[in-house]
Amino acid sequence: MPGPGYPRRVITLEPHPLLVPRAFTTAFAEPVGNAPSPFAPLLALGPAPEGIVPSTDALRAAVRDLLRHGGFKPTGRSKPASEFLIKAAEGGFLGAINLAVDACNVVSLHSGFPVSVVDLDRAQPPFRIGLADAEATYVFNATGQVIDIGSLLCLHDAEGPCANAVKDAQRTKTTGDTTRTLSVLWGVRGFEPALDAACAWYKRALTGAGAVVEDVPFAR
Repeated sequence: MPGPGYPRRVITLEPHPLLVPRAFTTAFAEPVGNAPSPFAPLLALGPAPEGIVPSTDALRAAVRDLLRHGGFKPTGRSKPASEFLIKAAEGGFLGAINLAVDACNVVSLHSGFPVSVVDLDRAQPPFRIGLADAEATYVFNATGQVIDIGSLLCLHDAEGPCANAVKDAQRTKTTGDTTRTLSVLWGVRGFEPALDAACAWYKRALTGAGAVVEDVPFAR
């Protein structure tokens, strides 16, 4: 059964030869800004938490190939979020944000799979995953910076692209008031066992923190 306050969600998945995503919703017992995050100590380089298969060079290359497939260039400031997290951790500036984001970042940092998390009260269904239009852009942070997401594989809601494996849109990011989220793990064909292990750890971590999770199916 869906978690409290959720109708059954479905994400329409456009054809893609490399993408193997996973998705689930989370209902938190209270706003994430009110809840202490148990994940902050894991936001550092070191051994992966038990149950997560550590990232590899082969996976990093495959994630980049996933994003290149539509013509996007995942380099520089547009590198995959999982690679950005490694650089941030190396520099010592990957800090805690809130319960929802910290769990997401722990999984992405250690597994190597980019992960998106959006606030379900700020995003509007229906949802689909597919390539963004060639000229698409959106604001990705609170200071108003814009990223070019043309031809990048994205999660779309009713208003357009709202999340991807590089940078999620500011308009659907979590806040301290967030109580419901949708998480998308951007998996790659050939790495399904590691993807499933990362997703399972992610869900266990959230339920252990008192949240209710529900898998989201994909429709083609």
